[in-house]
Amino acid sequence: MVMHVNESAENYLETILILSKCKPVVRSVDIAEELGFKKSSVSVAMKNLREKNHITVTREGFIYLTESGREIAEMIYERHELLSEWLIRLGVDPKTATEDACRIEHVISKESFEAIKRHMK
Repeated sequence: MVMHVNESAENYLETILILSKCKPVVRSVDIAEELGFKKSSVSVAMKNLREKNHITVTREGFIYLTESGREIAEMIYERHELLSEWLIRLGVDPKTATEDACRIEHVISKESFEAIKRHMK
């Protein structure tokens, strides 16, 4: 099942996933801090993700990924981790590798990603 979401939405979902691994609850302010964005920008993005049913937001402002949101976030996170590791193994500086992986993860085809994944095993 392929869901087309834009790069910004993918980044937000991935950030919510990462934050939820180390925080008991995730709020807009946490996302804004993590990404270095204004809280107002994050609020607009959360509204869009909520309308697409990728997240739910409680009355207290706690943000949770829905099944579709988690699916997208985990796909992007897996790509990010694997591509960073691959670039580092190729001798790229870890900081550069992470930044490049962040850009590549949104545009790489499923076929190319799977090929890299097989190659790394």
